[in-house]
Amino acid sequence: MEEQTSSNFNKVVWENDRRHFVHPWTHFDSFQEEGSLIMSRAKGVYTYDADGNRYLDGVGGLWCMNVGYGRDEIVDAIAEQARTLAYANPFVDVSNAPAAQLTAKLAELAPGDLNRVMLTCGGSTANDSMLRLVHFYWGCKGEKSRKKIITRRGSYHGSTYITQSMTGKPADRMPEFQYDTDMIVYVSEPNAYRPPEGVADDEFEQWLIDKFRDTVEQTGPENIAAHFAEPILGAGGVVVPPARYIKETRDICRQYGILYIADEVVTGFGRVGAWFASLDIMGIQPDGIVSAKGLTSGYQPLGAAIFSDGIYDVIAEAGQDRWFTNGYTYAGHPVACAAALKNIEIMERENLPAYVKDDIGPYFMQQLQTLSDLPTVGDVRGMYLMACVVNVANKDTREEFPHEINIGKRISNAAEKLGLLVRPVGNLNVLSPPLTITRQEVDELVSKLRQAIVTVCDDLANEGISLDS
Repeated sequence: MEEQTSSNFNKVVWENDRRHFVHPWTHFDSFQEEGSLIMSRAKGVYTYDADGNRYLDGVGGLWCMNVGYGRDEIVDAIAEQARTLAYANPFVDVSNAPAAQLTAKLAELAPGDLNRVMLTCGGSTANDSMLRLVHFYWGCKGEKSRKKIITRRGSYHGSTYITQSMTGKPADRMPEFQYDTDMIVYVSEPNAYRPPEGVADDEFEQWLIDKFRDTVEQTGPENIAAHFAEPILGAGGVVVPPARYIKETRDICRQYGILYIADEVVTGFGRVGAWFASLDIMGIQPDGIVSAKGLTSGYQPLGAAIFSDGIYDVIAEAGQDRWFTNGYTYAGHPVACAAALKNIEIMERENLPAYVKDDIGPYFMQQLQTLSDLPTVGDVRGMYLMACVVNVANKDTREEFPHEINIGKRISNAAEKLGLLVRPVGNLNVLSPPLTITRQEVDELVSKLRQAIVTVCDDLANEGISLDS
């Protein structure tokens, strides 16, 4: 009887979700037919659906479950803070202890003089606020012509109006939406697997640098406010830019007085073996860093825009009677900040960034590379616990599967049946497991992903679709 009641409840939940919850990135036709996979609980690197089926979460929630599920310390910190002070107005001159402590901690962890912090509700709002800050800064300096923002094709920066306009992923540009077409200037995607036609592999890095400089000079440096760049392109397919390209584009920005903002919503907080990737991994000092996701390991919604003392000194110049009219009701929310503080404490105590860099990250990438013998796997790329399997119809020519094959989704569906969650992005499958994953769990992940790809290859063969490798 209890089992029947539970089954009925699950059906009601599924139907309520299908009828009422408009999900981010909904594909209406398939959602109406299939509905959602309803998750009910999780522990460690595993999550369970409403029917009790277990899945190894190879996506880490959505790039965010860095310390793993079921951390009682964070849950207790959230509960205690909610009992003590559930909310505090953050506007003007009111604050709370968790917010003050967290911003001080972020200033300690961030590189160089990035000592000033705006707290937001997530990565999109952090990027949005950083853009407003950048414009405010140039306005304070009397250079109001500096409005243009340079971003990369293939990038992802959020889903507010302006951050979706900043995003350079073609698949996210729906014709029914409106986008800013004046402020945003795009530069080429730094994807070495797919260089432009006529550009040799060994010429690609210099080509990127030259194109970036050309874009700056053609746009006019006096019109450019900032360059927003992910150290590693995340939702665009885990594209790791060439190292010299990163450093030289930073130098070009410095040469022309353009602010360089690192979007570390995904790469921050240990995912690539450092608290922040900009300086420790990529070797550059940005003017600002945008972060979220691993900041709380997904236990609470929170984002942070961290910027330099140099920027702050300009906008807060004494005697100017200025107001910075940007922020949110839930900025510096004490419960979210308490979760972030405990999350960072756990990461420090367990030395998770070092574990990722020196142990589990290299092992994860090494094991994923073993999939390269499969007929659809054209490339395995990424860094530490941020990876992508590139599926192609022809490994020699790198030809993509037709859109209607939906290869990434087919593989993720097959993996789901085996108890593994991976993220489909067109022809790609993206992976970003919790930083606490063990070698045994990595082996399980790779084994199940191999089984899923083999199953899909067999299905394609049965459908008469040839795989040229």
